[in-house]
Amino acid sequence: MSFSTRMKEEIAKNPINRIEIQSELSAILRYDAKITKELINLTFENASVARRVYTDLKELFNVPIKITIRNQKRLRMKQIYILEVKEKIEEILSKLLIQENNKKITITEDQLLDRDEKISYVRGTFLVIGSISDPSTSGYHMEFVFTIKKDALFLQKLLNELGFASKILKRNNRYMVYLKSAEVISDIIKSFKTINSLFYFEDIRIYRDHKNMVNRLNNCEIANQEKTTETGIKQQKMIQYLKENDLLDLLDDKTKIVLEYREKYYESSYQELSEIITLETGYKIGKSGINHHLIKMRQLAESHQEKNGL
Repeated sequence: MSFSTRMKEEIAKNPINRIEIQSELSAILRYDAKITKELINLTFENASVARRVYTDLKELFNVPIKITIRNQKRLRMKQIYILEVKEKIEEILSKLLIQENNKKITITEDQLLDRDEKISYVRGTFLVIGSISDPSTSGYHMEFVFTIKKDALFLQKLLNELGFASKILKRNNRYMVYLKSAEVISDIIKSFKTINSLFYFEDIRIYRDHKNMVNRLNNCEIANQEKTTETGIKQQKMIQYLKENDLLDLLDDKTKIVLEYREKYYESSYQELSEIITLETGYKIGKSGINHHLIKMRQLAESHQEKNGL
């Protein structure tokens, strides 16, 4: 079972009040129903969602609903659930702000009065045309696919008003409202009150964030080690140049000790080199001391090269 399916089943089992039911049903019928003067037809692949819509229509309108279950064979065997309403059509469409013949009225902000109603409308939209990727198998992605552009624009506006930044992408003849921010998607899941889905999403998110942080630290450590080795090789060549030109005796004894160990441990950091010298010679020296002696070496080598036009 996909993460989308599990989340929709969790939504379908959560109780909501009558005002929220109305907003949720408005979105569900608007984007999923086939509507005529005599019939409202709804088709679902998810039994829990079908049961939710059946119960909500009964509660709001006390209308008889015919249920048909069919087996559908395409890539795999699956059941589809068909709900048919033939009574109180005008009352249902009027209360849910939907015209006959499936011509939709654009809901205004005045008609979705508070945040809970707006969230309920988004939740209903998700139940019928929304999906969310499993964070454990791919990146963070939530989408709603529309056939009519103004419907996509309305949902995007609604999401933005709720603080959920989204974008629209045209794909073939459809319009996809999508979100890719893990934090925003997490907030939407939380607003749907799907606690199990939220815990699952956040567990994966924390794991991935930790893994990414470890990778960044490892990459940084590797880069620092490569830089240290590269610097050590250059200094090793400079020490060799001083030897070849009999310049070492121009340096003091402490600098000579540092150069001796630097040539031997060219892959070590200044901190590691200071610890080795202190341990093996008894000469207590820190990173700044190592740097001071290596600067003296570089200045001597560069001065000699400049005098000889090298």
